[in-house]
Amino acid sequence: MSETTAPLTVASAPAGAVVAESATSRGRRARIALRGLQVLLALFYAIPSALPKLIAHPSAAESFEKLGWGSAGMYTIGALELAGAIALLIPVVQSVAAMALSALMVGAFIVQVAVFDGQYAATPLILIVPLALIAWARRGHNADLMRLLRRRA
Repeated sequence: MSETTAPLTVASAPAGAVVAESATSRGRRARIALRGLQVLLALFYAIPSALPKLIAHPSAAESFEKLGWGSAGMYTIGALELAGAIALLIPVVQSVAAMALSALMVGAFIVQVAVFDGQYAATPLILIVPLALIAWARRGHNADLMRLLRRRA
């Protein structure tokens, strides 16, 4: 169906006016919103999350020392976060990146509860929600990824 022949649905405008909206334009806005969410999450994982670990900022180093993981653990987690941030922006691996970052957030939640008395335990749980949305919405790319991997194997 072309955009000009897409079925129209009725949506309510702010002042109570009714406007016609095509399913195609709704889908386009949803894709743009999802892409914006991916960019915001990528920026979050790259700058305030991974960067302090990768530059050994004292606050990050102190936390990892308290964990007993030292600088090796700090750099590893920082590198994983940065890789996930970059992968969120690459279409063929977006879904896998969101799932991997979700798994990392499960680990972060467990560490927050077990070691840091749950001080920031809500943050990883909150981040899992948009990551799960991205993983689900971009799941179609998983088949493309598998085709690429099979072709190279």
